[in-house]
Amino acid sequence: MPYKHLFFDLDHTLWDFDLNSREALRDIYQSLSLAEAGVSDFDLFHKLYLGHNERLWDRYRRGLMKVDDLRWKRMSMTLLEFKNGDENLARKMGIQFLEILPTKKAVFPDTVELLNYLTEKKYLLHLITNGFEKTQHQKLKTAGIDGYFLEVITSEGSNSLKPNPEIFEYALVKTGASKEESIMIGDSPEVDILGAREAGIDQVYVNHTGNKEPVKATYTVSSLKELMNIF
Repeated sequence: MPYKHLFFDLDHTLWDFDLNSREALRDIYQSLSLAEAGVSDFDLFHKLYLGHNERLWDRYRRGLMKVDDLRWKRMSMTLLEFKNGDENLARKMGIQFLEILPTKKAVFPDTVELLNYLTEKKYLLHLITNGFEKTQHQKLKTAGIDGYFLEVITSEGSNSLKPNPEIFEYALVKTGASKEESIMIGDSPEVDILGAREAGIDQVYVNHTGNKEPVKATYTVSSLKELMNIF
């Protein structure tokens, strides 16, 4: 199919969120002396944070939580696992995390090679991301990949969230693309693939994690390099 507009997800697809967030949390752990606040084990802290963060993001995507609450409550709930109920500390952690996270620059293997390849082939590249406007733009700039994307559609900027169809419709209007010439490339079966499919847009499931559950997508790849076989 003659695709023209390629819409990428950012976190977990191009930008290595797991690695970068772990490094950011370790920086916070050290700078705020969390060991002295009762958080004795960083690895356990990180594991518990991931669980709380995913659950709260799910509530945020479903419209059950405000973004400002998400930013600090994921920290607060993790601290509570260590019997620390210091709300001021949790809020400070939430602020520092969003300051430090976008300064990390790890991307998945072959990211830059792929973006160069697609740009040379004259594809129009965009992003559709559920991240925050300022944070996502800073991530792109720090990682050195901001220049590849013509439009960056965020949940904050579009006032919608994947998998809701509104954010995909907004992206099409913003880029002047039609559904027939567009394709969504992302790592989340529920958020990227189902969302795009429900919006009438083809999809590529990027299965970085080796997920063995069947995912109904137009295409499936296990690495970014494999996208060169499609486009």
